[in-house]
Amino acid sequence: MKKNNMLISGTALCALIIMAAFGCKGDKTAKSPMKHEDLGKQPWIVDIEDMTVSNNDFRAARWTGKYMQMTIMSIKPGEQIGLEAHPNTDQFLRLEKGKAKVLMGKTKDSLEFEKEVSDDWAVFIPAGYWHNLINTGKKDVKLYSIYTPAEHPAGTVHATPKDDPHH
Repeated sequence: MKKNNMLISGTALCALIIMAAFGCKGDKTAKSPMKHEDLGKQPWIVDIEDMTVSNNDFRAARWTGKYMQMTIMSIKPGEQIGLEAHPNTDQFLRLEKGKAKVLMGKTKDSLEFEKEVSDDWAVFIPAGYWHNLINTGKKDVKLYSIYTPAEHPAGTVHATPKDDPHH
């Protein structure tokens, strides 16, 4: 019986260490901002919802591989990703929290596709399409983005939109 208690305690301790390292919501003691590390080019398993919702940086690349990249974003009320197009990159966005308006079009001056999105919506952006996402809610939008191929240098962190040279 004592051996069993040690195993449970060891497992609980490992879980707490992992939660503290990745800023998971179960960690009630974390007081510093989440630390970002790009864990690309190695296998990685993560609770993507917890990681995305706990992020407070505008953009942070968390996994950059040879053919794909995953970033997490936090967009304040009234702010936006910024109008952009990626000529050779398809993009997937998943909103975990918040409300936003998505605009897309084949040209910068013709954003004929418009949709209101919120928690749990997915957005698929074909390569070459101009697009923007504008936070229309009262709370931060929390989302993750997958680019194929990678769009940002591995390890990129933009604490605010002003840190993004394309914004």
